[in-house]
Amino acid sequence: MPDDLVDEMSPLAPGGAEGAGGDGGGGAEGPVRLPRLGPAGWARWTWRQLTSMRVALMLLVLLAVVAIPGSVLPQRPQDPAAVARYLAENPDLAPWLDRFGLFDVFASVWFSAVYLLLFVSLIGCIVPRVGVHVRAARSRPPRAPRRFERFAVRDEAVVAATPEEALAAARAALVGRVPRLPRFRVVSLEAGTLSAERGYLRETGNIVFHLALVGLLVSVAVGQLFHYRGQAIVVEGRGFANSVTDYDTFVAGSGFDPGSLVPFTLTLDEFDAVFDADARPRDFQADVTVHRPGGAGEPAVIRLNRPLEVGGAKVYLQGNGYAPEVTVRDAAGEVAFAGPVPFLPQDAVYTSRGVIKVPDVSTGDQVGLVGFLLPTAVVSPAGAASVHPDPAAPLLVLSVWRGDLGLDTGVPQNVYELDVDRMEQVTDADGAPVTLFVEPGQTVELPDGLGTLTWDGLPRFAALDLRHDPALAAVLASAVAALLGLSVSLFTPRRRIWVRATDHDGRTVVAFAALARGDDLGLPGELARVTASVRALGEAPEDDDGGTDEHR
Repeated sequence: MPDDLVDEMSPLAPGGAEGAGGDGGGGAEGPVRLPRLGPAGWARWTWRQLTSMRVALMLLVLLAVVAIPGSVLPQRPQDPAAVARYLAENPDLAPWLDRFGLFDVFASVWFSAVYLLLFVSLIGCIVPRVGVHVRAARSRPPRAPRRFERFAVRDEAVVAATPEEALAAARAALVGRVPRLPRFRVVSLEAGTLSAERGYLRETGNIVFHLALVGLLVSVAVGQLFHYRGQAIVVEGRGFANSVTDYDTFVAGSGFDPGSLVPFTLTLDEFDAVFDADARPRDFQADVTVHRPGGAGEPAVIRLNRPLEVGGAKVYLQGNGYAPEVTVRDAAGEVAFAGPVPFLPQDAVYTSRGVIKVPDVSTGDQVGLVGFLLPTAVVSPAGAASVHPDPAAPLLVLSVWRGDLGLDTGVPQNVYELDVDRMEQVTDADGAPVTLFVEPGQTVELPDGLGTLTWDGLPRFAALDLRHDPALAAVLASAVAALLGLSVSLFTPRRRIWVRATDHDGRTVVAFAALARGDDLGLPGELARVTASVRALGEAPEDDDGGTDEHR
């Protein structure tokens, strides 16, 4: 077993396992009584198991497995409406999933337990290994073993040079051409021998990899604690302020301080979308003006995959569409609603769905208008449809509802959905639902004397997504460090080479042996390079009987 390369480490050596005497069964003394562990022993055993590399890898895999529900099921912090729909659609299964925290996986107790155990396990693995590696890196290579014939990779040369010259040539080949960056660490622990070792960076890369994993865990935890993300739909000519209350949706970590938001404002001046003749998108661009505290407005551009950095966060262009600007007057002629209403695109040709809620009527019932915006409408007996996303022939197709919109119940509502529980759809004399077809600039009468609707214009809107994660740089650095450490650990060979030079009747016999940790296909080539440098000194002349030496 040429592991540490000394005969005394073999169990077959004198004083080893087979030379210890005894029959192994306790003899006349009876069976061996094992000591009881006790609480301290069990605690020590548990700690050693937790800090073993095997358990660390198991916990890493387990963390990936327990994160799967967070990708499959809707999560309450990101999409509470989707969670509510899932609960309503799965009344038997969903309550149990909610009980086990599967709708908020990354804040659940069991996910946090796996996360913390993995963190402790990695720390427990790394700390002792760092000390061992530092001591190994500072120690000398082991002395040459007595018998080289035990090694699978070995060689021998007889040269016409002194032993000192042969060892000097071998040392030069082992150290390399750059003395400050030696290939091998070379020492002479005995007269006539060299001990060389390389590959200390292998364990260094391994430790860097595990430290990077710890850094990655810490970075992700810090990011989840202090991150925030907000979404806002902004219509051309309008804007929003960077405050929690001004976003349509806002999600933040438990350590987030609302006072840390930089109080800037952003105005959407113009949104430009370019499509080809086949309705394929070519480019999207949002021209905005940013007003920072104490400064004048600064023009900026937001494009796909080119976010705007402002206030310590990045503003991404997430979507776009049309927001028809309408004015609704009630039966008394009073303006009950006026302004743009975003309609959400449903397909590639921007067939968009939206809801116009008119709660402030002076008389009668509240009004709800539900329907579609067709940017380039084509009307046929089969119905109306859009054929291109550009507004070449825009048309609003709306159905009318009357009653109580339910805005005063205290229950939040989706602005893109109409709650019809307390409303009824307006029909004509034949009982068929009334459908309004409205073109830009047109004013139409609402049925049943509910008032009028005027389509004033068709501005665009941009869906903006603001994100701030203070740990992104640390996550990137940790990921790069982990990749580099793993690469160094995988591709740096750990090798030992020994050289012994002895004088035999005026000839110098040089013996070589090499050993690697694990399988190393490059080890024979490494040894051949050192052997060739020694043979370059010149072969010794052959004896009269055709041989060079009995050791050859």
